[in-house]
Amino acid sequence: MELGIDSFAAVNVSSESQRAKESMKALHELIDRMVLADKVGLDYFGMGEHHREEYMDSAPAVILAAAAARTSNIKLSSAVTVLSAADPVRVFQHFATLDLVSKGRAEIEVGRGSFIDAFPLFGYSLDDYNELFDEKLDLLLNIRDNDRVTWSGKFRPPLNDQAIYPRPIQEKIPIWIGVGGTPASFVRAGKLGLPLMVAVIGGETHRFRPLVDMYREAGAKAGHAPEKLKVGLHSLGYLAGDTSEAIETFYPGYARAFTKIGLERGWPPITRARFDAQTGPLGAFLVGSPKEVAEKILRHSEALGGISRVTFQMDSAGLTHEQVQRSIELMGKELKPLLG
Repeated sequence: MELGIDSFAAVNVSSESQRAKESMKALHELIDRMVLADKVGLDYFGMGEHHREEYMDSAPAVILAAAAARTSNIKLSSAVTVLSAADPVRVFQHFATLDLVSKGRAEIEVGRGSFIDAFPLFGYSLDDYNELFDEKLDLLLNIRDNDRVTWSGKFRPPLNDQAIYPRPIQEKIPIWIGVGGTPASFVRAGKLGLPLMVAVIGGETHRFRPLVDMYREAGAKAGHAPEKLKVGLHSLGYLAGDTSEAIETFYPGYARAFTKIGLERGWPPITRARFDAQTGPLGAFLVGSPKEVAEKILRHSEALGGISRVTFQMDSAGLTHEQVQRSIELMGKELKPLLG
């Protein structure tokens, strides 16, 4: 099982006059954490894409390329590229370039994102939410799989026997589909035979089993081999020396961040009782000691019929650079050996 981290490049700015300086510091600390993740043997590091004040990941390929120059083994991916609001040609070019810089370690994880900020920013209508993603995924796969592309669609000018450069060093850059809880998204990924990253940031992970089964059934019906239908799990996570320490460290920042998001989305404020349910035996969060989190990941894997990758998202909880570094060290040195 691969183990890794997803980051949104969170930043806490004390004042407008300090924004540039504090953003620069936060980005350099993030890249240092990516280097550390590589050093301690983690398999994967993914960068999100947002267009919001509190996150600095609007250009994930740039951050990943900076990390590629300082790392050797870790896979580097978007998590997720908001493909509905992007040009698939440029997405491919960015990640083909990253593949060359990293000597074959690039991946792309595509999705529609958990925020809608990219749609008005780049001039797209939410009325086209589903059509945009379907069309642009089709084009991205065409570009990945063919040296020359002839293609037409509704939202982009056509391509006529067009060569698109550069080409990556990998024969095919892995493209994962990031999904939440929409059944059609699971079925789509299965039909296409693409690996699936399931984001579970609330509720009980085992409840996603019917959706994962739909993915595998759709893949089998489309003729894809079982080993091609990989399932990954993304959740909020944080490690400390013992579970009590991890929980008490993670909760305050998590509660502030997600209560703020909840005000935008109409969610109730975060309570300690709700948080404790998520860190309990059946809850989604991977917060605790390496031993207890390893046991929970293995239970999640069994409940979902087997997972091939698990990723932590920990930088939205207001943790210090040193706290995140310590968690990364525990992930590589103590958690990873327990996962086999």
